[in-house]
Amino acid sequence: MTPRYALLRRLAPYLKPYWPILAVGTLLALVVSSAEGLIAWLVKPAMDDIFLKRDLVMLKLLPLALLGAYLLKGAGRFGQSYLMASVGERVIARIRRELYGHIQGMPLAFFKSLHSAELMARVVTDVNRLARLSSTVLVMAVRQVGTIVALLVVMFLREWVLTLIAVAVFPAVAVTIRALGRKLYRINKRSQEKMAELNVVLQESFTGTKIVKAFGRERLEQQRFDSVNDHLLRLALKDHRTDQLSEPLMEVLGALGIMGALWYGGYRVIAGGLTPGEFFSFTAAVFLLYGPVRQLSRMANTVQQSLSSVERVFEILDTEHAITDAAGAHTLPGFRDRIAFEDVSFRYPDAETDALIDISLAVQKGEMVAFVGMSGAGKTTLMDLLPRFHDVSTGRITIDGHDLRQVTVASLRALMGIVTQETFLFHDSLEYNIAYGKPGATREEVERAARLAQAHDFIATLPQGYATRVGERGVKLSGGQRQRIAIARAFLKDPPILILDEATSDLDSESEFLVQEALAELTKGRTVLVIAHRLATVRNADRVVVVHGGRIAEMGRHDELMVRENGIYRRLAALQMLDGPVSG
Repeated sequence: MTPRYALLRRLAPYLKPYWPILAVGTLLALVVSSAEGLIAWLVKPAMDDIFLKRDLVMLKLLPLALLGAYLLKGAGRFGQSYLMASVGERVIARIRRELYGHIQGMPLAFFKSLHSAELMARVVTDVNRLARLSSTVLVMAVRQVGTIVALLVVMFLREWVLTLIAVAVFPAVAVTIRALGRKLYRINKRSQEKMAELNVVLQESFTGTKIVKAFGRERLEQQRFDSVNDHLLRLALKDHRTDQLSEPLMEVLGALGIMGALWYGGYRVIAGGLTPGEFFSFTAAVFLLYGPVRQLSRMANTVQQSLSSVERVFEILDTEHAITDAAGAHTLPGFRDRIAFEDVSFRYPDAETDALIDISLAVQKGEMVAFVGMSGAGKTTLMDLLPRFHDVSTGRITIDGHDLRQVTVASLRALMGIVTQETFLFHDSLEYNIAYGKPGATREEVERAARLAQAHDFIATLPQGYATRVGERGVKLSGGQRQRIAIARAFLKDPPILILDEATSDLDSESEFLVQEALAELTKGRTVLVIAHRLATVRNADRVVVVHGGRIAEMGRHDELMVRENGIYRRLAALQMLDGPVSG
């Protein structure tokens, strides 16, 4: 078995819970197959007893028998198709759920390596292809194979030489199916890649509409879309040509078999070796036989068309989680003493140099520590290590002496509230977005958090208040409003450790002052780590840590660092014209 087909065996564990349903479906498929064979078998007595012998009893019984066979076939086909399809849909739902859950557990580096639209294509488009595969194979395979076997039995019982003539074309059928299948696999693999590329173009065009219009690049975006769309069209047409080619080829090959059977069978009837009823019974079986054979060829095409999607789905599922609970990981009971970075270095996957080098730092409980530095110095990367969005490459980080890699991720992140520089809001209500920080939060708690973040007043002016939907990524709100909702979300969680990544960057001067007042109240008795690009936000910090080139270059209070004549912090302050008195 080739590696591609071996992937199909990985679907077997997903089918295991449904074996009783599959067993019933298989039995019903055999009922359908038996009814098909019975119909072919009844052609002989219909011809010989009714038309040749003119038997009135058989004239009454055989039509009823045929009707019963078709009723049995119809009922069995309905039951088998529904049961098998239901199993297929359940399997697909489980795979989709596992795929989504697996992606949710991946580290941030994984999401930087794959575009979000590409991931959506894997979860939606590729899994839907799997649905085609499961429903087609489960519904058709047993029934069509069973029908072929039943009809071959009838044919061999009627005339074995005729049967060998009729099935002599089967090797040619197998070679044709294999050749077409390989081509379909290659076409559909490229199609899935192009479909993911189209998703990327669409997402970037829709989310970047303002930039597109601002620079007048609508024509360029149309050209990008047309290029991928035209490529998809060519692949789709090639796929249809190849897929549809199998049908006439099967018919031509089948006609060759039928031609041989008619020639030899007709000769036997003329010679008196076969009765007309036996010959027509055989002929009926042959005609009925090539239908399932064609269906199996189409099923083989569907398998080939879906194999690339199976590969793409399991490629994600086979990607191991880099951030997981270690064996024997314990729950972090709380935060009582200090956070310590001990000789920490970190390198991004596939990067040639370390992003952080030999970071050693202790943060005491209740302390506010500000991290400053040029863009790209490593401030955000350093803070991403604390909630284990990444794991250190060397050294370790501890909370109260507990190595973060030896505690559960859930208990670690439960201690932290994070407000990122890039504010993200869900396409839901304001209440939902604020309450996201605390499952089960009451309306009173949500409103209190909004007041602390200076967000309640503008929310109260909205027609639907806290029930107002914010639009995709909060597009219906201003930048300052979005940031205050994000801050309220962190307030509501009320964690002992706060990570603020330039949390006031999108606020106007008045709002920034109000939020700084709220932050001052919130930080009492809490540990706060502030990433700041504007030094005015960190003048009251207990310590300022200057990160430069992935290292800690300077450390001290604002006033201490400002007196260093050639210090990095002083140069940063001078660039921002903060060497004089600044409020905040």
